[in-house]
Amino acid sequence: MIDYTLKALTADELSFKVNPIKVAPDTKFEIKPFFSRRIQSAKENPKINIVILECKIESTAESPKPFNLIARFVGVFEVNNMNTNEDRRMFAINATETMFPYLRASVSNLTSAALINPLNLPVVSGATLFPDDRQEQYTINFDPKTVN
Repeated sequence: MIDYTLKALTADELSFKVNPIKVAPDTKFEIKPFFSRRIQSAKENPKINIVILECKIESTAESPKPFNLIARFVGVFEVNNMNTNEDRRMFAINATETMFPYLRASVSNLTSAALINPLNLPVVSGATLFPDDRQEQYTINFDPKTVN
């Protein structure tokens, strides 16, 4: 059974830029954030795993947006007993669930600080945010004595 601890969390990049586009006052924009995640082990210590979770909203010619936004967080986890691919999958899901509320709050704060209606990302499970994590059914077994 894997055991992990979040040792550090930092905002690597937080940016907001208004895009000067001309539209009618009642124009509706479809804002679809793009999420990405990278997980890598530290070379010096394989128990240390770095998780980079990012949310991007970018304007393109095909899909103009009133703003560009980047929110990228880096989490440092100490992970024990991660031996199988299922362990790695479960760690990816759990690390995402641990970090996503911070990413979500930063997106709301960035848009609010820019004096626009705050963009509130939905509350989602870490297992549904990325297609690779989705499965028909999965269960998590744990000893209640070890949960803080």
